[in-house]
Parts: sequence; structure tokens; C-alpha cells
Amino acid sequence: MKHILTICALALALKGNAQAKHPQIFHMPPAAPGADSYAVKQYFFVMLIEGPKRAEITDKKEIEKLQAGHMANISRLNKEGSLVLAGPFGDDTKWKGIFVIDADTQEEVEKLLATDPMIKAGRLGYEIHPWWTGMNSVFK
Repeated sequence: MKHILTICALALALKGNAQAKHPQIFHMPPAAPGADSYAVKQYFFVMLIEGPKRAEITDKKEIEKLQAGHMANISRLNKEGSLVLAGPFGDDTKWKGIFVIDADTQEEVEKLLATDPMIKAGRLGYEIHPWWTGMNSVFK
């Protein structure tokens, strides 16, 4: 836990001192003498939520068409390397799923999300949160 808090605090403190070539990557000093340095990278955590038109779109065939487009878009973004993690939640709440997106800016993320048929139709909405983790520690 101490290691995670240290990473989060340092990532926030160093945010303004990013390297020009990869502004979302920071190399942290070793946690202990003789330990390796630790690189953290910014991703964007996207919480997929109920969209503003979810209750209005009830036709089963329309929903199936939107879902097929949603899955095709997920596959495309993954193949392009932008989407590193995606999945739905298994309970029935306003939180519908998550995306973890590898992008340089929130504006870039918003452009990628605008290509999703479920978001375009309003069945899904989203919240975007910058998220830091050890580079390649989760996504290999």
C-alpha cells in the first residue's frame, strides 16, 4: 500500500515535469537502495455509465445492432493499440463497464469514444479519469 501511495503522490508531483518525447511516462527513483527505478505511465480510465437515452432505446433489434457496432469498435480500437482493457460489469447498476485507453490527452480519448455506436446513440455515457500505473506492470 505504501508503494502505491508513493507512486500516486510522485506521479501527481511530477506531472508538470514530463519528458517531452513521452509526456505521460515518468521514471521514479528506486524505492530502496539497489532497487530498480520504476516507470509509471498515464492511461485514461473510462467508466462507461448509463447514457441519457438508455430508457428511450428499447427496441431489441436496435439494441443488438448497437451492441454489434460497440463490439466491433472495441476490437478496432484494441487492434490499433488505443484500447488496452475493456469489459462490462456483471451487476445491474448505472456503471456498465470500463475502458482503459492509451492516449496522450483527454481530447484524444473523447475522439476515440465518439466512434462508439452505443455512446453516439446515447445508450452509454462515460466519465474519463487520468490513471497512473507502473509501465507494463499490468498490461503486457
